[in-house]
Amino acid sequence: MAEREFPNFTVRSGATLEGSRYTAYLAVTPRRSGFPAYYAICENRSFRTSDVAETAAAKALQDMSGLEDDGTPIFPDGYTGFDDD
Repeated sequence: MAEREFPNFTVRSGATLEGSRYTAYLAVTPRRSGFPAYYAICENRSFRTSDVAETAAAKALQDMSGLEDDGTPIFPDGYTGFDDD
């Protein structure tokens, strides 16, 4: 699990088991009060192991360019989360 701090939010990456596959996610938690919001990363892809899913989520966290005022992650234009061109 990786973590980044922003002025009003903390963002953590992770993976969760859904059925027999893992999904990569980002959890955006307000610093003052409120509940985390979860964003699936690489939604068109599932992972066989939690390590690979966590690595993909950590990469997405690193690639984020910031957050909207409401905590929605911002990625560069054309960003897919995949390394292939």
